Amino acid sequence: MLELYHIINSASSHKVRLALQEKGLEAKEHLMTLSGDQFDPAYMKLNPNAAVPTLVHDGYVVVESSVILHYLDEVFPEPALMPRDPKLRAKVRLYCKLIDEYVHSSCTILSFATCFRDRLLKLSDEEREAELAKTPIPKRADYLRDTAARGLESPYVVEAVKHYEKLLSWIDESARAGAYLAGEAYSLAEAAVIPYIARLELLGLDKMWANRPGVAAWWQRMRDRPSTEDTLWKRMTDGDWAPFKNASIDPWPKVSTLLAPAR
Repeated sequence: MLELYHIINSASSHKVRLALQEKGLEAKEHLMTLSGDQFDPAYMKLNPNAAVPTLVHDGYVVVESSVILHYLDEVFPEPALMPRDPKLRAKVRLYCKLIDEYVHSSCTILSFATCFRDRLLKLSDEEREAELAKTPIPKRADYLRDTAARGLESPYVVEAVKHYEKLLSWIDESARAGAYLAGEAYSLAEAAVIPYIARLELLGLDKMWANRPGVAAWWQRMRDRPSTEDTLWKRMTDGDWAPFKNASIDPWPKVSTLLAPAR
């Protein structure tokens, strides 16, 4: 039996939901709120990082979204989401590495500098620091604190845009070689990348690929794919949409100025 602890608006959780659907697998879902339940001692026994997603397979716990993706593909090998060609397999792993090491934090930074900033600002200084102190990753607390204070003027935003630009350039290059990111079939690279491009769209930053036709074509195909539709757009409740629809700032004017020197 598979069990998945996740939230809908978590890009890393979405990665796992995509892989599950593409493989035709069902998991018992435990929807988290991340409003404190991630620090519950019972949950932290499963995931000491106090994060989502967490997969439990017949009692065996797997954490870290990219590790979960590869675990699912190895334990449930059909349909395969890793190419057979070693060169293409390496390409999948490079995409996963870029997401894990740079783009995931960039997604968080841009999200909290815009749509999720208001929640932190509504807290008192003491409440905000108490919440940030709970995170087991000090660097995360640093950029959440800074983006709450400075919004899009945070220097972390500059870094985040650069990392996203690298991802978009990779996608554009891959699109010139084939229909998918690693060859001619949907792979774990798609599962890893799709949630982070979806987040840019939700933030109103889809103009970032206006001059990248390969990205635009790839994203249109992926956006309309049943697994993307079913695991994100159809799953979002009014509450999930609210931070994006009610954002008080349009990030594009600022972000566009950060893109100009790089193009």
